[in-house]
Amino acid sequence: MTISYTLKVADSHFGSFSKLLFCWKGSIYMLLYKGFIVFVVLYAALSLVYRRLLTEDQKHPYTKVAQYCNRSMDLIPMSFVLGFHVTPIVNRWWAQYTSIPLPDQLMCVISSNVHGKNERGRILRRTLIRYVNLSAVLILRSVSTRVLKRFPTMDHMVEASFMTQDERKKLESLHSDFNKYWIPCVWFTNLAAQARRDGRGRNDVALRLLMDMSRRRELNLYWAKCSMLFHYDWISILLVYTQVVTIAIYSFFAFCLIQRQFLEPLEPGQEEDLDMYIPLSTLLQFFYAGWLKVAEQIINTFGEDDDDFETNKLIDRNLQVSLLSVDDMYQNLPPAGKDKYWNESPVQPPYTTATAAETLKPSFLGSTFDMCMCEDPEQNQPVEALPSSPHTRTPLLTHFLAAASPAVSLKNFGWGSRAHPHLRRPRVDSSSPSPYSNHSEDPEAVVCIEKEQMEDEESQHMTTFC
Repeated sequence: MTISYTLKVADSHFGSFSKLLFCWKGSIYMLLYKGFIVFVVLYAALSLVYRRLLTEDQKHPYTKVAQYCNRSMDLIPMSFVLGFHVTPIVNRWWAQYTSIPLPDQLMCVISSNVHGKNERGRILRRTLIRYVNLSAVLILRSVSTRVLKRFPTMDHMVEASFMTQDERKKLESLHSDFNKYWIPCVWFTNLAAQARRDGRGRNDVALRLLMDMSRRRELNLYWAKCSMLFHYDWISILLVYTQVVTIAIYSFFAFCLIQRQFLEPLEPGQEEDLDMYIPLSTLLQFFYAGWLKVAEQIINTFGEDDDDFETNKLIDRNLQVSLLSVDDMYQNLPPAGKDKYWNESPVQPPYTTATAAETLKPSFLGSTFDMCMCEDPEQNQPVEALPSSPHTRTPLLTHFLAAASPAVSLKNFGWGSRAHPHLRRPRVDSSSPSPYSNHSEDPEAVVCIEKEQMEDEESQHMTTFC
């Protein structure tokens, strides 16, 4: 079940977020406590071995090893590695959520464009929306362990009325080595076309609204989301990428077991470190591993963890709402009448006692609405734009403004080469009207182009002479 704490942090006051630290289900403590216990036990075991079992001669090489581990820990940028690993996984997690197919848009289109209050009309609308839900269940059954446990076989799908026995036989008779989640969408298109031929759709616009792929209409959007879920399940985060981060983090804390121990000085008279039997800073740093656990939990959000998507609840909601929309609510409208504010303007809905203080706040009209302007009337008189002064241009700026652009250079005219097709320009006879004659020519640009042409001709003559 998804852990929701939105109501607990509705108001940002003292202690509102601190209360979340005492939640257990779905918390970081639940993810880390087993690894934390193992780390503490290993640390205590090494500490006892160093303090009680090693002799003075044996402690010296242990100290050397600890110093080496201390230098090696600087080679693992743990914060960077974890941030670089978690960011794409969180983006992938949210993209998977937005790819879950919802029938809300399709059920509204079906209810408004497939007509008929008789039994045939009801069958068409209910069958169309059932095909939509069947496609979603088939794809969720392929990617979610919760849904697969709920519908392990096609018999369970028939028993749940997502498909009939005839539809099951038709589905199983189509031989394909690939996932068949797309078949109900094809049934949808054929049935929608049949409804149009039977006169259930008023015109071709309604049919196009349902299925038009060129304009990204409803069925195509639904189909695309089902396909994205399949591809997210198929193409995972690179295994090498996950292994590198996991090895780096676990190696870091393996070095911590040795380096963070209390060590006696190698030479007499050397200052000793404070003997902390409990390494508080190291234990707090262990919660860095929580980022790795977060990535491990949401890398596949269709499992059975506490914060994974509730796909079974989503299936129940989609089927119930969609059938209600296309059947019970078809042309079942409340009577249209005058509203309470028919003769009132402006309209002001009432407030309760708990929210009456909000009426005292003025409406926001813009950040510059209350800006104090100059009181001198002469400063507010309109004036004409000042002409540009030649002193405002420096020689360097004038040089850059007069420089010819490569896009209009004479070198780029003609047909060019295959490597630079974007530099091709059509050749136009001087007698024929130019397609660019509507645009005024810049005299400075023309001079620069002619100068560039002359320099090219001189360079060619020099090359020939040499």
